Amino acid sequence: MRKTLKLTSNIIQTVTKLRWRNFFMLTIAGIINAIGVTMFLAPVHLYDGGISGTSMLLDRITPEYLTLSIFLIVLNVPLFLIGLKRQGSVFTVYAIYVVLIYSVSAWIINDVLPVDVTSQSPFAEGDLLLCAIFGGLISGIGSGLAIRFGGAMDGIEVMAVIFAKKIGVSVGTFVMAYNVCVYVIGGIVMGSWILPLYSIIAYAIGSKAVDYLVEGFDHSKSAMIITTHPDEICQALTSTFSSGATRMEARGGFSNEEKTVVYFVVNRFQVGKMKDIVYAIDEHAYISISEVADVYSKKK
Repeated sequence: MRKTLKLTSNIIQTVTKLRWRNFFMLTIAGIINAIGVTMFLAPVHLYDGGISGTSMLLDRITPEYLTLSIFLIVLNVPLFLIGLKRQGSVFTVYAIYVVLIYSVSAWIINDVLPVDVTSQSPFAEGDLLLCAIFGGLISGIGSGLAIRFGGAMDGIEVMAVIFAKKIGVSVGTFVMAYNVCVYVIGGIVMGSWILPLYSIIAYAIGSKAVDYLVEGFDHSKSAMIITTHPDEICQALTSTFSSGATRMEARGGFSNEEKTVVYFVVNRFQVGKMKDIVYAIDEHAYISISEVADVYSKKK
């Protein structure tokens, strides 16, 4: 009885956290990903990365009734369920939903729409480079939208989060190793190494598209400014950029002098102006600039 009540409570909590806006955007993401894969990559025997690439490979070497759409569901859904405890129920629901949309969309394009995608791309024909570029870009946009709105298009990344640390590698290394295996097997099966090489181009472009969708095009920069004139620098930066600065007291490791670290976030177009302001006030200031994936701040 307690288990039933707890399960019911968990289901209710999950449902209350789900957002229709996310489902709408995930629907678009799944359709976009299907277009990139079925209309650009698959017709010319190029492969996507992760489980999507594995599904495309299995589609090639198994009987006709075992299609890409079937493998996408059969391989992805169990992986998302395995990662349920680590990733949470809301993520799992979103991820399974977007994979289902991807799978159904791929089936519609392949078997329902009056479009021939069996031998060449409807848009780029047999041009491998164009198919790799646009296939990777479009499928990457779909995957990026899926991540941005709470889901994921590929279960291999969930497995990477769970198992990478246990075997002593990073998540990125785990995913890359898996994809290399897919491409090598694909090269052996197809009897050509040209196709895996073009597939790597598609994967690289897709990864960049995912990064831009998830992190944004205008990456922020964080500046750590070590100075003996913190008051003047904070006032100048705040008034110029209409943004707050954070001060942290510090002491020089060699000189043992008391100094202040000013933490400030700007976009890439403001870096030059920020340095000019700082050095106009303190020509001996030390500035360290790093990439910032995203910035969140709740307005009071």
